[in-house]
Amino acid sequence: MTPTSTTYTNAILFTHEGPVEGSIAVSGQVITAVSLASTTSDHPASSDRTIDLGGRFVLPGFIDSHTHLLMLGQSLQKVQLREARTPEEIQAALRAAREADPGAQRILGSGWLYSATGAEGPHRDLLDAAVSDIPVYLDANDLHSVWVNTAALAELGITEDTEDPIGGTIARDPATGAATGMILETAAQQIVWPALARQATDADRDSWLESAMSHYVASGVTSVVDMAVGQDDLDAFQRAEERHGGHLPLRIKGHWFIHRRSTLEENLRQVAKAAELAESTRGTSVRMVGIKLVLDGVIDSCTAAMKEPYVDGTLGEPIWDRDALIPVVAAADAAGLQIAIHAIGDEASDIALDALEAAYEQNGHLERRHRIEHLETVTQDNVRRLAALNVVASMQPVHADPAIQENWRAVLGDERTERAYPWTEFVDAGATLALSTDAPTAPHAPLPNMFIATTRKSALDPNLPANVPKYALSLQAALQHATKDAAYSCRAEGEEGSLAPGFFADFAVLESNPFEDHPEALLHNSPVLVVTDGQVRFDAHNGYEEINTTDARTVNS
Repeated sequence: MTPTSTTYTNAILFTHEGPVEGSIAVSGQVITAVSLASTTSDHPASSDRTIDLGGRFVLPGFIDSHTHLLMLGQSLQKVQLREARTPEEIQAALRAAREADPGAQRILGSGWLYSATGAEGPHRDLLDAAVSDIPVYLDANDLHSVWVNTAALAELGITEDTEDPIGGTIARDPATGAATGMILETAAQQIVWPALARQATDADRDSWLESAMSHYVASGVTSVVDMAVGQDDLDAFQRAEERHGGHLPLRIKGHWFIHRRSTLEENLRQVAKAAELAESTRGTSVRMVGIKLVLDGVIDSCTAAMKEPYVDGTLGEPIWDRDALIPVVAAADAAGLQIAIHAIGDEASDIALDALEAAYEQNGHLERRHRIEHLETVTQDNVRRLAALNVVASMQPVHADPAIQENWRAVLGDERTERAYPWTEFVDAGATLALSTDAPTAPHAPLPNMFIATTRKSALDPNLPANVPKYALSLQAALQHATKDAAYSCRAEGEEGSLAPGFFADFAVLESNPFEDHPEALLHNSPVLVVTDGQVRFDAHNGYEEINTTDARTVNS
């Protein structure tokens, strides 16, 4: 059967040299021809249908190369707290949620900021004053801690005798030893997350995934890399494959999450599991490609591993020390898995690079494409080391939004804040920079992410001053880092991230041309048409669905 062919004409195409007038021919899942006004390249003589794009801007589909799909879908249903600025506003949101659903068994919230918790910081008493009769679980904006009330502590079975897991902390009152309601790092991952997962059904997870995919597609994202896949996630992905007949609305690649365990044998078993999954999913629309290691915490809670102390005198302990990390990284490297290492503190990137160098020495010459995630504080020496090792710098402009930086800067309190999120240093050193969102730790939409990348200003409050503006990127560079370079970061550079013959027909048509707009227009610009695998997956006039019409048509103003 001959694939359906479509020609998209009268467009401004984003190329990696800049925007140009042109058109695109698509047959089946791939782009078959790209005609630029400045070239003599021709389309096939005829197509099954022609869509006149009315001079609109077309770019390759965004690739969110660091996200968490089920968490994003679930977070969209939680009480939203990112815009709360005071303890009273947090309490008001919780009371409103309780009143809106009197039969709820528990309240789940997302996105609270440390700067909104007041002088005393997050404590169960503050939550109890708002809701005390049912458990309350609130994910921090960075997803590295959970703030709970007294009822939730009881539901979790946390008492004075509950031990902290390796790399995690159950915060306690120094006088009484009673849990304060803050559960950090691996304690959240190994105690809270599994407990809540047991309360969810497969139907819940399927709903979360569909919600995440639909929101992503409507925002112009056609491919994602899920950076903390567990069995529940993978099962949900594979059920979605079946529901969609093997053609998901966006491409999914996954990194298997490796929990820090007490023995090397337990850690290596997880790597072996990831290798089995990578082999068994090869060639499918949901591919497991590597592992994810969380080496340290985050700046806001002073759990990111630093070379010099925070304002409170602490350094932040690594979750994975060198002795535990190196054999795991070496085993994954030898198995051909792509390694993604979360490293936010400057000491954490030291450890990550040491582990990668040790693996390279042990395993010799291999084709590699490893990554370090976030790199919010990093020494200039380590910028150069990363580039020399051909390690991808995977970074998230939305984490640099000035609206969420007050506490971040306060706890560092020194010149390190003037080298925060140094995107251009990586580019200048010759490293590949891939931009993503880490949703739901930040909003998932790519165009506001590009606004922050190009201005270092806030997408949440554009009136705030820019955050270290010397590291801002040009629009041309930012879009490339979120498409072509993001494809490279997940070994998809030969098939995704570019408008070129032979690449997958994954692209977004925007309402307006960002190269002709004021930068603030990125906050309001949006796709009118999104195509994945050659199929229209989002049409602004029809919503999130596949359009099968074969009639010639114009995308109207």
